Formats: sequence, structure tokens, C-alpha cells
Amino acid sequence: MGILEVRNVNKRFGGLQALGDVNLTVEENSVHAIIGPNGAGKSTLLNVLVGKLIPDTGSVSFDGQSVLGRKPFEINQMGISRVFQTPEIFGDLTVLENMMIPIFAKRDGAFRMHAVNSISGEQEIIDQAEHMLENLNLADARHDHSASMSRGNKRRLEIGMCLAQEPRLLLLDEPTAGMARADTNNTIDLLKQIKDERDITIAIIEHDMHVVFSLAERITVLAQGSPLVEDSPENIKGHPKVREAYLGETAA
Repeated sequence: MGILEVRNVNKRFGGLQALGDVNLTVEENSVHAIIGPNGAGKSTLLNVLVGKLIPDTGSVSFDGQSVLGRKPFEINQMGISRVFQTPEIFGDLTVLENMMIPIFAKRDGAFRMHAVNSISGEQEIIDQAEHMLENLNLADARHDHSASMSRGNKRRLEIGMCLAQEPRLLLLDEPTAGMARADTNNTIDLLKQIKDERDITIAIIEHDMHVVFSLAERITVLAQGSPLVEDSPENIKGHPKVREAYLGETAA
């Protein structure tokens, strides 16, 4: 049994079968990628994993506990954090203030936005936030407004904010979307560092195969809402069913 278990999940939107009998196991302390052509059901599956959508049938469990029907802060409390396609940071706050919020929320036991002026005087939280920024190579930007950051650094900050919640599972929704190649490579290096230094499981949805094959230890390929292949990166690369799904090449 893995840390994340998806069993017989189905989801329809009217006449559209978005997910059909999806089964997925993500092993603890692994990096598991979920890929597929446009419309394959990747985003729908991710929204099911974080409780944003409830499937018509099936189950999703994290460490033996169902995630279905739980509110976002309850999902966080279970140990699951999500990085969205568009970085979710507070643009009117400084980089340091952004990092302080999840640290305070974690200590306070509630994952919600708090007024920054209520925590600005807490030196312990400031020290922890500055330590996180040093590990992210963002210390020099601590007093900059986050809206002025590059997309790559916004993503780096958002990942750091998730890590401040000390998750056991980090879900990444196309974390390198819209990035220049240099920022993409920096994000890959950051995720490798996180995996090496933390007791954490990473599940990633990503279109960029350079990212997928640089990070993933296991890959699930979706096609038309259903699992097509699950295998190692080495075996996925030349798999005839994957070529057919992506390129329209008929499998021999």
C-alpha cells in the first residue's frame, strides 16, 4: 500500500467522462509523475486528490485516511500541500512576509490567511522565515515585494511556503509552466534538493518531458480519463501506447 491510494475513481461532467476507473498508487518518499495529452484528465484527477472535486464513484486515501469531502485546510492538516499552475503568493506583501504566513499558520493550527501585522513582531517566526529564504536562495530579496519577482522566483517562494507547512505529500501542478529554460532547470534542481533533504513524497503533473524525466521515479500516463501505462521513466520513453496517445502513431 502506498501513501496515496486512488481506487476505481470515476468522474463525469454531464456527458463527458473526465475520469474512468482510475487506479493509482504513489509510494512513500517517491517522485511520481502523472502525464498525458491535453484532455487526458490530469487536472481533474489532481482536483480530486486535494478534495476540490468529489468523484462520482471510487475512493482516495492518504496514509489510510480518506481525503474525499474534506475542506482545503483539513487537507493541509493531513500533510498534503499543493503548488498551483499559477504561483499563489500575496503580491502586495514582501517576500519575507509571504514566508511568515504559513509558519504562523502551522504553529497556530489553522491554515488560513492571518493579518501580517499580527505576526510581524514575532521574532521566532521572522527567524524561521529568514532561514527558509536562505535555503531557497531568496534571502537577498526578503524585503522586495513579491509581485516584482520573476516567475521562477515566485515559484521558488511558493514551494518554500508549502514546505513551511511541513507536508508529507507535495502535489505540483505544472510547476514550470511559462518559465524560461533557466528557471525550469533551477526549479528541477530545487525539487531534487528537497527530495534529498526531506522525508517527503512528490506527485507532479507536468507537460514538459524534460522536467518529468529529470525527476520522476515512476510515471502514470493518462489518456481520455483512464490510466494507459504506469512504468519507470526508462520504459515509458519508447512505449508504443504512449507514442500512440501523444503522437497518433498506431502501436505495432
